[in-house]
Amino acid sequence: MAVQTVASTTDTAASPVDLGPAAALSCRECGHRVPLGPVFACQECFGPLEIAYDFSAHDTEELRKRIEAGPANIWRYAPLLPVPADVATKPNLNPGWTKLVKADNLARELGVTGGLFVKDDSGNPTHSFKDRVVAQALEAARAFGFTTLSCSSTGNLAGAVGAAAARAGFRSCVFIPHDLEQGKVVMAAVYGGELVGIEGNYDDVNRFCSELIGDPAGEGWGFVNVNLRPYYAEGSKTLAYEICEQLGWRLPDQIVVPIASGSQLTKIDKGLQELIGLGLVEDRPYKIFGAQAEGCSPVSTAYKAGHDVVRPQKPNTIAKSLAIGNPADGPYVLDIARRTGGAVEDVTDEQVVDAIKLLARTEGIFAETAGGVTVGVTRKLIENGLLDPAKTTVVLNTGDGLKTLDAVAGTGLTATIRPTLDSFREAGLA
Repeated sequence: MAVQTVASTTDTAASPVDLGPAAALSCRECGHRVPLGPVFACQECFGPLEIAYDFSAHDTEELRKRIEAGPANIWRYAPLLPVPADVATKPNLNPGWTKLVKADNLARELGVTGGLFVKDDSGNPTHSFKDRVVAQALEAARAFGFTTLSCSSTGNLAGAVGAAAARAGFRSCVFIPHDLEQGKVVMAAVYGGELVGIEGNYDDVNRFCSELIGDPAGEGWGFVNVNLRPYYAEGSKTLAYEICEQLGWRLPDQIVVPIASGSQLTKIDKGLQELIGLGLVEDRPYKIFGAQAEGCSPVSTAYKAGHDVVRPQKPNTIAKSLAIGNPADGPYVLDIARRTGGAVEDVTDEQVVDAIKLLARTEGIFAETAGGVTVGVTRKLIENGLLDPAKTTVVLNTGDGLKTLDAVAGTGLTATIRPTLDSFREAGLA
C-alpha cells in the first residue's frame, strides 16, 4: 500500500546536500520552512527547527521488508532518517539494535502483569544512547563540510562525540561541567580529542557553546546539539523504531523515558507517529511517561502544577546526565504527556540508588543513574495508580552503570574470610 506524504518539500530553494528523505527544516512553532543547513532556530519566530520529510515514495510492505533485511544497527532505518543512501558504507560506529529485555523478574517485583521490557541502550559502542544521536549529527557534519565535531555535554555525549569523531577522522573538542563524574571524564578523554571543563553547570556550558558558534574561533565547527541539533535529535527516533519492530511491529501500551533536555522523549513520540503514518504499526493509543530526578525536575514540577511553562531550576542530583535545569524541549514534553494520557514524575536520589540496585538484582542490568531514575519513576507511577500494570510497558535504560560508580559506592563485599571452610561457615555463608 502507498503511504501519504508526511511532510511536503520546502517552498524555498532546494538544498544542495544529500540527506535522504529529509526535505526541509520546519519550525515547530510557526511552521516556516527553510532549506537543510546547519541552523537550529527559526528566523521568523526563533522557534526550534526540526526535520520535515517526504515519505511519499514508500510502499508499506516493501519498506518493512527492506528494514528487516537491513543491518543490525540504526542504518536499517536509513530510509526514514536524514542520512545519505550510502551511509552504511562510511566509517562510523554503527550504533543501535540494542536488546529489548523481557524483564519478568523486575515485573514480579513491581507487580506488572501485562509484560515489562527494558530497552537496554547500554549496549551501544560508548555504552549510552548518545551514540544514536551523534551518528545522525556526524552525517550532517559531513554533508555541511565541517571539520571539527563538538558539543556541550553532561558526560555521555562527550564520549560519544569523541569516539565518533575518532572513527570518522574528525577533530573533536567537547565541553563539560568541571565537576562531572570521573568515569565519564576518562571515557570522554580516552579518544584523544580535546576535553574542556567549564566552571559551572550544564546550562552554563551550553550557553558558552552557543556563543562560540557565533565567534570566528568556532568557524568550521559542528556542534552536534546546537547548530546540528535538528539532525542530532532524529537519532532518538530509532529507539521507537526498534522497540516496535522488536515487539513484532506493535506499539507498546506505555513507555517510560528519562528527561534531560526532553528531546529524546519528543522524538520517540515522533518516531511512533511516523510508524503509524507509514502503516508499519496499528494505530492505537499509547502513553508516554517522563522521568526526572527530584534534584532537577523542572518538567515534573510544571506538569504537577498544571503549567505550560517550564521554569528553570539549579540542578542538585546524583543523576548528572539528566541535570539540565533549563530543558529546551520541556514544553513539548508536557504536551506529549498530556496528549497521550501519560505523566511526568520524579524520584529522590535515594530512590534512584535503590532502583539501580533493583534492576541489577532482578535482571542483571547495571544502569547508570538515569536508568535508576526511570526504573524508580516506573515504580512510583505504579504505586500512584498512574501506570497500568496490566499493560505492556517499556522502560528505557540509556547508559551503563560503570560510568556512575560513585552512586553505588557503598556496595561491596558481603564478608571477608580466611581461606578455610570453618571461616566460611562462621560467616554464615554455608
